[in-house]
Amino acid sequence: MQNSLQQKLGKEIEKPPWLRKRLTLTKEIDAINLLINRLSLNTVCQEAMCPNQAECFTKGTATFLIMGKVCTRNCAFCAIKHGIPEEIDLDEPINLAQAVLQLHLQYAVVTSVTRDDLHDGGARHFAKTVIEIKRLNPNTKIELLIPDFKGSVDSLNIVIDSRPDVLNHNLETVPSLYSFIRPQADYNRSVQLLKNVKRINPGTITKSGIMLGLGEKENEVLALFDDLTDANCDILTIGQYLQPSPNHYRVVEYIHPSVFAFYESEARKRGLKGIASSPFVRSSYRADELFREVLSLESGGKEIAG
Repeated sequence: MQNSLQQKLGKEIEKPPWLRKRLTLTKEIDAINLLINRLSLNTVCQEAMCPNQAECFTKGTATFLIMGKVCTRNCAFCAIKHGIPEEIDLDEPINLAQAVLQLHLQYAVVTSVTRDDLHDGGARHFAKTVIEIKRLNPNTKIELLIPDFKGSVDSLNIVIDSRPDVLNHNLETVPSLYSFIRPQADYNRSVQLLKNVKRINPGTITKSGIMLGLGEKENEVLALFDDLTDANCDILTIGQYLQPSPNHYRVVEYIHPSVFAFYESEARKRGLKGIASSPFVRSSYRADELFREVLSLESGGKEIAG
């Protein structure tokens, strides 16, 4: 498999016109970076080199990255460092809650590196973070983007009990590419996690995301949509994979915006309620809008218990 993987690595092909985006630095970005650094926090916006940093930061929003900046897994698409992770910062939940308060966030997104070194995968740290955010910001909605916890239902229960408003777990790509893209993950395990969330608490809004341009086939993407429908997933994000460096998995194809529109239509036909599908979409892009889109489709307009 290693030889096959090496063949997938290499220089990124030239970007088409629709993928050229200038990162503009603003005083809002500087202010958010200063606050994040002062509170010893991290954002996935910076660590994963998200192309939407300027847009989101200018709106005063960010996706927080907890439990360090080093991941125990080594996915071929990801810009986050792989290796021996740092010790857990026990003050991180309260510091993050303070950042949400000072940034006046109405919707906070929290994700993490994968911590396979921890017996609960970091589930308790996620839960403490939700609790602290709610304590200082009772009106703020909270979305968690979680790892698979190696399939542990006990860890998943801990997270669900903290009552986030949205629970996100990304499938990332189609099953046939997992051995190259996510060699330490398992597609069926990830689908089962989404199913387990609804089984444990049917009222929790669930979400997932995938990247295009990795070599997936149309029929595989549509089959993935069927799997998400079977898991009663509510929200889906679909974006273009962008190669972080020549040492990462290369882009096989740049997908035209019209294809993204086609996939959005197909996902909606299958019953997915909130969908963002375009080249620059990432997991937390328009997260608050997608959340409210799902709520608006619920009978009686009542918010779903999280």
